[in-house]
Amino acid sequence: MNAEFFEALALLEKERGLSAEYLIGKIKEAIVHAVKKDRGLGDSDDEYVLVEIDPDKGAFNVSLAQDIVEEVEMIGDRPRPTQVDLAAAREKRSTAQVGERLLTPLETRDFGRIAAQTAKHVIRQGVREAERNQMYSEMQSKAHEIISGTVTRIDPVRHLLTIDLGKSGEAVLPHSEQVEGEEYYEGQHLQVYVVDVTVSERGPRIMISRTHPGLVKRMFEMEVPEIFDGTVEVKAIAREAGARTKMAVWSKDENVDAQGACIGAHGARVARIVEELGGEKIDIVKWSEDPAEFISAALSPARVLKVELLEGDTRSCKVTVPDQQLSLAIGNKGQNARLCARLTGYNIDIRPESGYYGEE
Repeated sequence: MNAEFFEALALLEKERGLSAEYLIGKIKEAIVHAVKKDRGLGDSDDEYVLVEIDPDKGAFNVSLAQDIVEEVEMIGDRPRPTQVDLAAAREKRSTAQVGERLLTPLETRDFGRIAAQTAKHVIRQGVREAERNQMYSEMQSKAHEIISGTVTRIDPVRHLLTIDLGKSGEAVLPHSEQVEGEEYYEGQHLQVYVVDVTVSERGPRIMISRTHPGLVKRMFEMEVPEIFDGTVEVKAIAREAGARTKMAVWSKDENVDAQGACIGAHGARVARIVEELGGEKIDIVKWSEDPAEFISAALSPARVLKVELLEGDTRSCKVTVPDQQLSLAIGNKGQNARLCARLTGYNIDIRPESGYYGEE
């Protein structure tokens, strides 16, 4: 019987990937619960149920412990189940003395039908919980990473995509995390960014996105060895998905051109990412500790004449550009200025060199 039990335990460990130690812990909890229920023990009487499960020795033993006393206390109209009087104890062990504990080995069939059913339920519940925890741990390791999946269903009313992520299960890509203008179809292979993994009543839930700036950052890490090995660092990134991304990079090695490493020979590296993102424009700018220098670089492709940092804690500045480059600095519908502000963390007021009409 014990051999069959441990074989089943090993099979469960192998097939479900659950540790034997965890399963044994849950089985012990279930047996203690079952014995307490069958023998009328209280919630705090765990110490009176002894369970030994040792796969190495092939041992599976359950015992009920009772304190040996002169006279058993009564709880209402029944004797306290954790006590046994000296006369009854000596029938089982002739050397028994008051103050000692008497151990009575139990067989599984002694637990009672209802108690056994309860134990089975607790074990099943423990296995399901372990599987959920294992799945959550595996999914959590993928947080803030890019994973590939296949579009399996499209909801045309709510604009939801159901994506099969393989071993990680399924995830839903909401309309708010889809790139405007991108077309999706069933069977399509898609790269998505794992924003977070949360726990729900139905198990772990993966939150994915195609619009998150982290998607672009991870793509560069996979494409540019210098970023992957830490030679080049992505200091900041701002994105309007489907239209434009600005990324600030820096290298502690003065001999390494951080921008050049990201762009690649003849623009090959950045071109591959632009193609993957369906033509989204990507500006790679040089990060600097000097805010004025960083802001000037971030307004690329416009040329900046002067950056004036305003006093106080407002993180605001005035930027002067050549008259003919004002619209370039602001960008289409203010996009370039918006992305620059997000990238640098500064409120930016862009002015032409000649000033506005009516100003001194």
